[in-house]
Amino acid sequence: MATVVLHAVVSVDGYIAGEDDDPGPLFDWYVNGDQPLTDEAGERQHARFRVSAASAAYTRPFWDSIGATIMGRHLFDLTNGWDGNPPAGEHLVVVSHRPKPDGWHPEADVPFFSDVAAAVEEAERRAGDKVVAICAGNVGGQALALGLVDEVAMDVVPVVFGRGKRFFGDLDAQHLLGDATTVIQGNRVLHLRYPTRRADEAGAS
Repeated sequence: MATVVLHAVVSVDGYIAGEDDDPGPLFDWYVNGDQPLTDEAGERQHARFRVSAASAAYTRPFWDSIGATIMGRHLFDLTNGWDGNPPAGEHLVVVSHRPKPDGWHPEADVPFFSDVAAAVEEAERRAGDKVVAICAGNVGGQALALGLVDEVAMDVVPVVFGRGKRFFGDLDAQHLLGDATTVIQGNRVLHLRYPTRRADEAGAS
C-alpha cells in the first residue's frame, strides 16, 4: 500500500510562497551545495540542482521513493503541469474543478479529479507500494483534513514571509502530529518528517 506524504519547501512561519506566488529564497538550498540532487537519469531535468551532502542524503532517497504526485489546479497553471513530467515519480494526478486544458500534452496520462479523495485513491493505485506525494497548499490541507495523509514532510528555510500561500492552505482545524521521525540540518534548510494518522486508523482506535 502506498504511503501518502504531504510535502513542500516552507518558510519558518508556514508559507510556501508569497501572495504573488513568488517563492523568494525558499528554493535557494537547491543550488547552494556541490552534490547533484538526482542520479544521471534525472540530471537533464534537474541539471542546476546542487545541494549539501546532508540534503542530498535525505532528498535523493525521498524523491526516488515517490511513485505518484498530486497537485492542485493553481500549481498546475503556474507550472504548466510540469509538461506531464513531475519532478519526482512517474505519475501525476491533478485536483481541479475545471477540465484539463484543451490540447494540453495529449500524450501525457495525467487524470484530473474534482474530488481530493478520488485523486488520492487513483494516485495510490498508480504508486503501488511507493510514495504518493501531495503538494502542500489547499489540496494538501484538504487531504489532511480528510485523514488521507500518512506523513507531513517539510523542508524548512530560515525566512519569515509574514503573509502568503499557507502550507496547509485554508485548513482551520487543529491536527496533532506525531513526534518528528526525521530531523536533518542541511545548508540553509531543515528537513523534517512528522507521522500523522489516517481516517481508517483513527476510526479503528
